[in-house]
Amino acid sequence: MTVDQLIFVGLNGYALALNRETGEIVWSNDQMKNGYVTMLLDFDRLIVSTNGYIYCLDPLTGNIQWHNPLKGYGVGAPTSLVSVRGQTSQTVIEQAAAAA
Repeated sequence: MTVDQLIFVGLNGYALALNRETGEIVWSNDQMKNGYVTMLLDFDRLIVSTNGYIYCLDPLTGNIQWHNPLKGYGVGAPTSLVSVRGQTSQTVIEQAAAAA
């Protein structure tokens, strides 16, 4: 399976990958802090933020590659995650509109 065959979902401290054709769960990770989940696919890394913690997951397996508690920065979800390689949700929306 490749990254372009997956849809990533984050909710209540969970990160999941779904098969984009069938909707079946490919993997699920519940080893993160509970709370609102923000995600960014950064090429070969899935960056996940929940409750003030940042995690880097392997997008094909959901395994945690690293995490950072960002001590001293508070808790909650970031308003956005941005990367030169990754895309923000606004970029995806703009690309979909251009394709339509």
